[in-house]
Amino acid sequence: MFNNLHHHLFLFGTMLLLWLLLSASVSPEELVTGLVSAALVSMLSAPYIDIFNGLRYTPMALISMIGYLGYFFYALIIANFDMARRVLSPSLPISPELVEVETSLTSKLGQMLLANSITLTPGTLSVELRHNKILVHWIAAPDDVDLASATRDIAAGFEKHISGFLK
Repeated sequence: MFNNLHHHLFLFGTMLLLWLLLSASVSPEELVTGLVSAALVSMLSAPYIDIFNGLRYTPMALISMIGYLGYFFYALIIANFDMARRVLSPSLPISPELVEVETSLTSKLGQMLLANSITLTPGTLSVELRHNKILVHWIAAPDDVDLASATRDIAAGFEKHISGFLK
């Protein structure tokens, strides 16, 4: 129950902050409307709140989340340049392959964030997530790709940062 209370408070606080940012006002009317809306969303989301079980509520988790965002944007820029180079230079080889990537993340939210991070990076697409493995379509897979090398090349950087704030 105590963990569940943390999840509800986290969702409530996030929704209230989002409301205040979008309304760009802290007038009493907006604040009351935001409080009511955030409480309503939190109550209606109660059956699905267990998705937050993997969240870590520590000051270091916030630092890890910021580190993840920085790493994600870095990986995104590098992948975009790589894809642009492949499109503009048709002589560069592409070797599309379905590869499996293994994750040590145990929470549903952590695995989902990892799979989505992979998908949002050009050149890779998460096809299926099953238990602790993600099936990934990789546009430039090396010839001798195996589970360990695919995990290292595709997911390890994301997972390192995600594991700081998600289990």
